[in-house]
Amino acid sequence: MSKTIRVVLADNHVFVRDGIKSLLENEVNIEVVGEATDGIDTLEAVAASEPDLLILDIRMPHLTGIEVVEKLRSENNKVKIIILTTHESEEYVLGALKAGAEGYLLKDSSKEEFLKALHTVLNGGKYYSGDVSGILIHHFVHCTVSLGRKQALAEEITITKREKEILSLLLSGKGNKEIGETLKISKRTAEVHRFNLMKKLKVKNLMELSNKATEYSLL
Repeated sequence: MSKTIRVVLADNHVFVRDGIKSLLENEVNIEVVGEATDGIDTLEAVAASEPDLLILDIRMPHLTGIEVVEKLRSENNKVKIIILTTHESEEYVLGALKAGAEGYLLKDSSKEEFLKALHTVLNGGKYYSGDVSGILIHHFVHCTVSLGRKQALAEEITITKREKEILSLLLSGKGNKEIGETLKISKRTAEVHRFNLMKKLKVKNLMELSNKATEYSLL
């Protein structure tokens, strides 16, 4: 006989919980063992019933769904978690993913998709509904493209060993005279190196120089 899957439902709307519970009661070997109306109640319900799966909304009183996930993961709680919400903003989706939720589903999903998500997550997979998957793909493609552009620009910026020394000294707050004394070159030579470095990096002042050096890891 298959193991009974224990589920906790967390949503501050009773009719939502009742609807999910009604759907799950028709499934074999699934039992709703706890309900919660806010973030704190959710943590208490999970601690008390030790469920296999937590289904929770992202917007709840006291603690949000993301905060609940973060808290459970910080305690090394291995309960599987599906966010079930009406909110599909990139901020929420990425926040839930980063926090450690295994699934993110919108409340207008079909019964079939909901059950598919449930079983996918319980079997060790991840599940994000169609619209949510689109957000994730857009985000990761954008990040990959941005990283590629940054790497390409970084490869175009090549500075000599001496220019790196000048850059390091400039960012430490030293002036041309001090740079010259440190590197045992004339103040005029230090000025020329500084001018060439800033021209090469296309910056006009030390603030821009510092930002570009940090952005492209020049040191």
